[in-house]
Amino acid sequence: MRIFESVQYDFWGKRRLGLIISSTLIVIALISLVYPGLEAGIDFKGGTEVVVETQTAIPPTEARAALNSVLGEGTEVKQYGDATELLIRTSTDTGDASEITNSIQTTLASSFAGSQPNIIRTDAVGPRFAEDLQRGAMLAVFGSLFVILLYIFIRFDWRFALGAVAALAHDVIIVLGLFALVHDLTPVTLMIDQTIIAALLTIVGYSINDTVVVFDRVREFANLFKTEPFESVANRAISSTLSRTFLTSFTTILVVFVLFIFGGEVLRGFSLSLIIGILVGTYSSVFVATPLVVLLRERFGAGVPKLASAR
Repeated sequence: MRIFESVQYDFWGKRRLGLIISSTLIVIALISLVYPGLEAGIDFKGGTEVVVETQTAIPPTEARAALNSVLGEGTEVKQYGDATELLIRTSTDTGDASEITNSIQTTLASSFAGSQPNIIRTDAVGPRFAEDLQRGAMLAVFGSLFVILLYIFIRFDWRFALGAVAALAHDVIIVLGLFALVHDLTPVTLMIDQTIIAALLTIVGYSINDTVVVFDRVREFANLFKTEPFESVANRAISSTLSRTFLTSFTTILVVFVLFIFGGEVLRGFSLSLIIGILVGTYSSVFVATPLVVLLRERFGAGVPKLASAR
């Protein structure tokens, strides 16, 4: 199946519109990362996290007021999926996990008649382990970007490498910024934990795959149409891969959307980050990565990309 079979869009002519859209999204994302900031899960914060199911819906604010007297003022309570499920998080110095779950169950049962609380999940992470996980997550993200930079440099040249890594950083910043902006406004749990880090690395992998396909075609056309301006070659390359880009992204999003609907609350943040990341990654491979390569060639010289033998 092929669509956009014979289209020739002027993507280079829309570079300023792309720059405005990307700049606006990145500024909003960076501001959101400062305030209100990301919501760290216990993987990176430490503490005890308990998911409680009740027979009747309990407003999180009322549950928090009841639990604060037992677990301390720092207790966080929010709805977790259904209205009858609560996510309760305590700090690392509250006590043993089994004592905490008993206190939660007893307090909710006595404060809300007929609630019959049932503990369905308990996670506890110590402060030192949380620091190790945080450090490991940062190394994984920045390490992957460095390896991709090296790979694209060897396979193409430094202009393509910078274009690809800039597009990946663009994707990761926008996804994280959106999480920071809406984590208090949505019933979906958007805490940053190991699952979300795995989603970010998946987005990086997906986005670079899409970008490399476009770069390959740019290199191929640059050697086929040597008399054409490079921006025209880039337009031709993006247009020729548009069908593949659209269909791959569309079918992947369909699968991830099914995971979002039926995967349960545990995977909802993961699948939502993938949906956003695939959309942003598809956009950046067309409107960020390739235009940056064209700009870098205009500014720093037009070396001929390595031939396909470098693959």
